[in-house]
Order: sequence, then C-alpha cells, then structure tokens
Amino acid sequence: MSNYPEKLADRSRWVEDLRPNRNVLSARNPYAYFVEEECSASGDIQAIATIFLTNRECPFRCVMCDLWRNTMLHSVPSGAIREQIDFALDRLPQSQVVKLYNSGSFFDPHAIPPEDYESISERLQGFERVIVECHPAFVGDHCAEFRDLLAGRLEIAMGLETAHPGVLQKLNKQMTLPKFAHAADFLRSNDIDLRVFILVQPPFLPSKQALEWAKRSLDLAFDCGAVAATLIPTRGGNGAMEELAAAGEFAPPGIALLEAAAKYGVELRRGRVFTDLWNFKRNSSCAECFNRRVERLRVLNLTQRLVKPVVCSQCGDQSE
Repeated sequence: MSNYPEKLADRSRWVEDLRPNRNVLSARNPYAYFVEEECSASGDIQAIATIFLTNRECPFRCVMCDLWRNTMLHSVPSGAIREQIDFALDRLPQSQVVKLYNSGSFFDPHAIPPEDYESISERLQGFERVIVECHPAFVGDHCAEFRDLLAGRLEIAMGLETAHPGVLQKLNKQMTLPKFAHAADFLRSNDIDLRVFILVQPPFLPSKQALEWAKRSLDLAFDCGAVAATLIPTRGGNGAMEELAAAGEFAPPGIALLEAAAKYGVELRRGRVFTDLWNFKRNSSCAECFNRRVERLRVLNLTQRLVKPVVCSQCGDQSE
C-alpha cells in the first residue's frame, strides 16, 4: 500500500510534493493548437480547431492529473486569452467547430477572466459549436451568460472520471456523483450540451473491475444527458501516479480493455464514444498487433462503427 493520505486536507500537499517541474509558458500564447478530426452527431467527419489555452492552474489537485504542467501560478491579464485565441486561429485553417481547452475550468474566474467573455465570443462568431471544459463546481450562471454571447451552440466537457463513488472520492477531485448530476441537470435545463470524460482503469480500482466500472461510467454519463463521452486511458507521468504504481494501486490499462470499453459504449447508441489515444503506450501489449489495434480504435472514433477485429498470428489475441 502507498502512503496516500486518508485525510482530504493532506492529499493536495502529497500530490504537489511528488510533482516534477512545470513547463515555462507565455501568457500571450496558447501552449498548443492544431486541427483534429471528429465524428459529429450527424455522422459527418468534422475538422475541429483545438486550442490549449495558457492560464492559471486549476484549484483542485486531482491525483491523476498531469495537465498542471502547462499552466501558470498566476492569473493571466485581461485580454490575454483573446490574444491566445487570435494567435491560434490566425494560423489554423477554417473550421466549423472550436475546442478551447485550458487544463482546468473555463468558468473558473481565476483562469479565464469573466470580463473577457464578450471579446472571446466576438472572435468565435463564425463557429457552429464551441466546446470548453469545466469542473462541475464552476458550472452555473456564467455558463448561460457565455452561451448567450455565442452565435453557435455551447458544449461543456466535464470530467466524471468514474461512477465508482469510493474511487472518485480518493481521486481528490472534490466532487461527488450527486454534484456531477446536479451540474449536468443545470446544463440540460439551460440548453447547453454535455460531453463527459471517463478514466479507464483509474487508480485505487482493482484491474479486474476496470471494465465493469468503465461501462457503469458510460451508462451514468448518458443518463446525465451527455451527447458524447471520451474514454481516457489513465496514465502516469505526474509523480503521484508513479508512487501509486510502485505500491500496486495503479497500472495503466492495456489495449484490450480500451477496445472492450469502446465497443460497449458505441453499441449503446446513446451518444458518440471516443477513445483518447494521445500518448497511449503499448505497455505489455503485443508488439505485432498493437499498432493495428490502435488504428482500429481511431477508425471507430471517426465512424462510430465497429470494424473487422484484428486477429494476431503472433499472440493469438483478437480485438473486441
């Protein structure tokens, strides 16, 4: 067992003490931007302008998070976020959808200054859909105010992480399942779409239970009205996760688990299901078939249809 604190008050310090260094960033530039393809609700493949905004670190210290590495210790000045968006969009091809991800919560006033909402929305008038991310604790009237400033539809991505209440509590996200459902209800009643992030094989969950709880998490996401759910293979790299791995309380998921969870979600036909394959590593998977199985998941992301399984002559395994 690890020395992970039992008391909530001690967990944030434990997480921070194990951190490596954060990256040095400019408040006037996004730390990343690119165009990605995604299957729309109508089944078309859309080009999405994705911008990772530089701003202040999230106030929560989730044990699995590594996004803080591309944040700052202080709030950015008014006007900086608009400058970052301008910088990225001036260099990207035209798209109909934009994602503004900021390693935290768009509606955290210390991350995105509320006085900048109007100028930000002016820059986004040409988009049919605007997707931002937000912790349920920051979901409220500011969301509806920003929605009213947009010409297109607003979609908010929230991290459910897991439907397992005990594991969720230990993640130090400082959120409960009822609080998540309450935030989702607010979005639904205010005509704002919901996207949900789900961790596949989070820490503190026995690996034998990982698929079952991924399925339950997908069920809960769609019960809460999600239009899309993204399965995120839980990864290390932030110090805390390596500590938990050494103590036997975390192991990254393999490709077979991702395939099974994605298959379940797509077959529900309750909304789109994506698998986040960014920096997904082979771990103990077969070197012969791993890349083909990852490519199959990419096709599933874009089509929302199951394609022919990969059968491996080397390991004898077959994809879901």
